[in-house]
Amino acid sequence: MFQIRYLEEKDKEFWYTLDKHLPEVEFLKKVNDKRGYVILEDENPIGVLRFNMFWDNTPFLTLIYIDFAYHKKGYGRKAMEFWEKEMIKQGYKMIMTSTQVDEDAQHFYRKLGYKDCGCVVLDIPGFEQPLEMFMAKAL
Repeated sequence: MFQIRYLEEKDKEFWYTLDKHLPEVEFLKKVNDKRGYVILEDENPIGVLRFNMFWDNTPFLTLIYIDFAYHKKGYGRKAMEFWEKEMIKQGYKMIMTSTQVDEDAQHFYRKLGYKDCGCVVLDIPGFEQPLEMFMAKAL
């Protein structure tokens, strides 16, 4: 059975099996600020979702990651729908995310109603990456 719950300190070991980018000090902030979730199937953790605030007033999804064994089974969609409902409950009217143009995630987000709304080019030596595209959705 699908479940999603707020991230807790006890989830740290599992979290870092999927999320290799979050600095440790930020993990505790996600726990304390309730800006991270653990996605479960039959009470077993299978994924993670985290977000920040863009412009200090717009929820911005920074990562959703489902263990590969659970891909293409609807867990990502269910987790996104849960998060979107949570943001509506908190009074937000718009949410955002981003992905690199060479990643398939853009197609997933578009299926969920997100629209392209801009991009960033990072060509600073040492920080180069493919074009980062921003996407937004009205709630």
